[in-house]
Amino acid sequence: MSGLTTHVLDLSHGQPASNVKIDLFFLEAHEWKFIKTVWTNSDGRLDEPLIPDNEVKIGTYELVFHVGEYFRSKNIDLQNPAFLEKVPVRFGIANPESHYHVPLLISPWGYQVYRGS
Repeated sequence: MSGLTTHVLDLSHGQPASNVKIDLFFLEAHEWKFIKTVWTNSDGRLDEPLIPDNEVKIGTYELVFHVGEYFRSKNIDLQNPAFLEKVPVRFGIANPESHYHVPLLISPWGYQVYRGS
């Protein structure tokens, strides 16, 4: 895949995180513009890029991962409110010809994000 992609790994269960809801936004004229909502597949990935390579624009993006919903679906006993309900990841794309991959590693108590390949 090229363009903008992501995947989610569940560190607490040692497996891909399936059926995680992800919202995508783009910062335009100082306002966040909603682009789309997607869900991860059984491999914790998406079936297609969030944004295909020919539609990627230079700018600031935000992915919002709904991890609280995911962990509740796994019958994890979360506190109320959950420590992590939504994980926002804000990042910039400077070179729209490059592949940008944004993986997220999650547990009910923490997360890690990085630019993958």
